[in-house]
Formats: sequence, C-alpha cells, structure tokens
Amino acid sequence: MSTVTEIEAALEKLPPEQLQEVAAWLETRLAPIAPDSSVEDAWSDEVKRRIEELDSGRVQGVPAEQVFARARQILGR
Repeated sequence: MSTVTEIEAALEKLPPEQLQEVAAWLETRLAPIAPDSSVEDAWSDEVKRRIEELDSGRVQGVPAEQVFARARQILGR
C-alpha cells in the first residue's frame, strides 16, 4: 500500500474535478453522521463574510501553492 506522502503526491496531480470526486468519496466515509444544521449555517455565514471581504478588497487572497507550501513547512514535510 502507498504511504500517505505518495497518496498526497498523487492527489496533487489530479485535475480539480477528480479531486472533488475524491473529496466527496472521503467525506461519505469519514463523516457518515448527518451534519448539524447550526454548524452548516455558521459555515455558510463565514463563507459569505470571507467572500465579501475578498470582493471589497479588505483582504487579499493567498495563492493555494503558497498555502500548501506553508502547511508542509509547518508539518515538517
């Protein structure tokens, strides 16, 4: 079986559509319980707030590759 690092490397090569399919598959296996609607509502509000901040220019986005590089640095990979 592949190591987690090998799986991560393979996932990074997938096109966005296939990556979304993998994410949906994982979600069904890792979180089989019905989501709490209050949590869903809170996340929806948070997403709207963040989009508004980006659209208004109050905050600037960070390219995904910088975010992932920083995460790998923090995780020591």
